[in-house]
Amino acid sequence: MPSIMETIDIRTKSSFEIVNITGKVNEAIKKSGIKAGILLVFTPHTTCALTVNEDEPRLIGDVKNKLSELVPKGKGYSHDNIDNNAHSHILASIIGCSVTLPITNGRTTLGTWQSILFIELDGPRNRRVVLQIG
Repeated sequence: MPSIMETIDIRTKSSFEIVNITGKVNEAIKKSGIKAGILLVFTPHTTCALTVNEDEPRLIGDVKNKLSELVPKGKGYSHDNIDNNAHSHILASIIGCSVTLPITNGRTTLGTWQSILFIELDGPRNRRVVLQIG
């Protein structure tokens, strides 16, 4: 089965932001011509993450609040002596840098309320997401 790699560029606007990238991912799958297979969505950065969840504004706010509470910024982490973003690295490690999904009928196979969410933890920045479609 052929496998195609595509990239998505994301410009985040704030230090902590959740961006729905489902539409861009589905566009890349359509462009690939692959109708059925596996999709790997990966970000090659250490201070952002990927997850699948509902893109509902109140839930997004709840997630951001709980993550900030779980690993607050500026709590004396050793790495902060280098560049003051240890909380971002820790959260990225907890959430993860990739998601794997099935492709059916040339689209991601997601539940009714599921979306692919890119989580910026140390922005604003220019970011990249790599898709392996196959």
